[in-house]
Amino acid sequence: MTPERPDPVAPTGPGASAPPAAPTATYRLQLQPEFPFGAAAAAVPYLASLGVSHLHLSPVLEAVPGSPHGYDVVDPARVREELGGEEGLRALARTAREHGLGLVVDIVPNHMAMSPRHNRALWEVLRNGPASPYARWFDIDWEAQGGQVLVPVLGGPLGEVIGDLRADGGVLRYHDHVFPLREGTEDLPLPQLLDAQWYRPVWWRLARTELNYRRFFSISELIGVRVEDPEVFEATHATILRLLHEGVIDGLRVDHPDGLADPGTYLRRLHEASGGRWTVVEKILADFEHLPASWPVAGTTGYDALHHVDGLFTDPEGHEELLGHYRRFAAPQTDRGGDWAATARRAAYKVLTHELATECDRLTRVAHRLCAASPDPALRDRAPWALRTALRELLVRMEVYRPYTPADAASVVTEEAARQARQAFAVPQEAGAVDVVRDLVLGRAGDGPDHVEFRTRFAQTASALRAKSVEDTAFYRYVPLLSANEVGGDPGAPAVSPERFHAHCARVQRDWPLTGTVVSTHDTKRSADVRAALAVLTEAPRRWADVLAEAARAGDGVPDGQLAWAAWQTVFGLGPADAERVRQALLKHVREAGMFTSWTEQEPPYEEAVARFVAAGPCGPPGERVAAFRKSLEPHIRANVLGTALVHLTMPGVPDLYQGTEAEYRALVDPDNRRPVTYPPADPGEKAAVTRAALRLRARRPGAFGGTASYEPLAARGPAAAHCVAFTRSGQVLTAVTRLSLRLSQEGGWRDTVLPLPPGRWADALAPDRVFSGHARAEDLFAPLPVALLERVEGAEGAGEEG
Repeated sequence: MTPERPDPVAPTGPGASAPPAAPTATYRLQLQPEFPFGAAAAAVPYLASLGVSHLHLSPVLEAVPGSPHGYDVVDPARVREELGGEEGLRALARTAREHGLGLVVDIVPNHMAMSPRHNRALWEVLRNGPASPYARWFDIDWEAQGGQVLVPVLGGPLGEVIGDLRADGGVLRYHDHVFPLREGTEDLPLPQLLDAQWYRPVWWRLARTELNYRRFFSISELIGVRVEDPEVFEATHATILRLLHEGVIDGLRVDHPDGLADPGTYLRRLHEASGGRWTVVEKILADFEHLPASWPVAGTTGYDALHHVDGLFTDPEGHEELLGHYRRFAAPQTDRGGDWAATARRAAYKVLTHELATECDRLTRVAHRLCAASPDPALRDRAPWALRTALRELLVRMEVYRPYTPADAASVVTEEAARQARQAFAVPQEAGAVDVVRDLVLGRAGDGPDHVEFRTRFAQTASALRAKSVEDTAFYRYVPLLSANEVGGDPGAPAVSPERFHAHCARVQRDWPLTGTVVSTHDTKRSADVRAALAVLTEAPRRWADVLAEAARAGDGVPDGQLAWAAWQTVFGLGPADAERVRQALLKHVREAGMFTSWTEQEPPYEEAVARFVAAGPCGPPGERVAAFRKSLEPHIRANVLGTALVHLTMPGVPDLYQGTEAEYRALVDPDNRRPVTYPPADPGEKAAVTRAALRLRARRPGAFGGTASYEPLAARGPAAAHCVAFTRSGQVLTAVTRLSLRLSQEGGWRDTVLPLPPGRWADALAPDRVFSGHARAEDLFAPLPVALLERVEGAEGAGEEG
């Protein structure tokens, strides 16, 4: 029986109004015990003053105690008590409504925490096995491991740590871990007691090859949830859907839909259950890939926008020169030559044979079962090793996260990929396994339950492989330009021409006008302002190489060239910073790269050498040379920082600001970028002024940016036209930014470059006393700032220059 609930949240304050159905701009708050609902409510007046329409909250459901992020959900039926519980969330919603704001909430359908002590549904499964009503919740292979769920928590092989296990009070304890005991087993001797359970505690290292439940990527602490089951969907979404229908929350961000068995069906079910609320999905698109048109969502969370905005401020020719310097500096530790495609491919092989070995084995078992039972002789006599090899060779050649249907699989698992995969076999007949696997993926071999399972697990494994091999491995091995190594990016070709940028924006406005856009998130490896600084290096590759050579000579104890290059770029992008922040980020860097140490095979001597190098080099006296170089480039870093911010806030889509990024915000990879921030910022500066002006303009003229808006590129004329990127929104708002500012200064400045303006008079939203009409000389337009935001003054015509 559902208990009585308070009345739906409604606008209550003087002048308050309900937020729009779709946000005009959102502001991401990273909730955690240090920053609960009450702290978010205290920040609402300030955040409302910025001009956003909605607060975007990290996951709000019950998570592992102390979790700093909330993605390790343990109870989807309850709002997290550490944040203030449901009453705290409702109070935040009321405060937000009083200031005209709504709430968008991050939801996590793919996984829950593998923590039976806190996850009661999982506790019941481990106690009662597949007969438990909760067993259908979790993606467990009960046919493997003798019908026991492997729980990889032991610090060593069982024989070495069995003395640390004890049964008492109806539970099994191992240090901080607590597990249920199957009824009637409490009094058995410990070895027999362990054999009698529906689970088996094992050495944590066995997770790599023996695990029999689906995980989030390779994180064994997060167990996959089967939301494709309608009953599981209803049970895990009931609370969020109730809060939607009661008006407490207004929209959803869906975390990692690619991990689901059938993302399209899930999203259609969610769309129907939510009443069509504004929803975006964390879908990572390749540069040539498009979001499935059949998905009933507003769009993505915005990593495709991040790539295009970053690329706009990256010099393609300078990047190529920078790459040459990188290869010479970092050789021979550049992962065999510093080639992006080869680095990504080798990382994929490594991940499949190590971190995702258990997923690959499960997929191989399904394929072998299909072949052995097939009435088609062409599928018979396929050895598991050959099927595994074929799977591996096809998976590592995929350039997107996953296929969604057999129909689109042909463009994902191509004939060219199959041709290359066959080369891994010495015997042509054995190479036939590639065609067998490809036919299974494409749905040509049948459509029974096992065939569907194979296609589903192939897609899920592919998405985990892409994330782990590219985002979490190759991005740390191939580092000529760290700003290019972001989710959705292309480190091999990071630059985006103005023409490509405009084409992307036109396509977004046409197809997904209410999609999310981001430049900084809780998952970005460097904040937008750090990346904006790093992009300037593509305009000064020779100077960077000279400064780095000088700094490197002054330092000593360099562990390897690849790490040194990344370290120097890190301190250049970050600017003056706490050495401990840099050390922690670089320690994560070398472990993710997995070349000399890793998370699971740590090499203390190497890691200690990294720490010494960071302290004595980049964060020591030699780092002053890099700091001085950065200072000499500050005007051009400023142009990139402000340009990135303004383009993001005015391009098609719904911009999401990450906490603190309305002002200049320099952060590295998590957990550095998840630290609580203060409101308002102590030193807002120019970026905050630009942000506030753009957001208020969006709020004042929603029709210029929404679903019915238009996007029109504007072309400057003159010798420096390529350095001005401009566009209008619905003929009412005009954005112009300086691109490749350093190159511009080296080429003699703006000279006689002009920007033709659409009809009417245009007031500068950043300096309202400045008015333009007819055309604007670039030198005048960008005199106060390297960016300009103009608003059309209605009913006034003119043909002069600046008024």
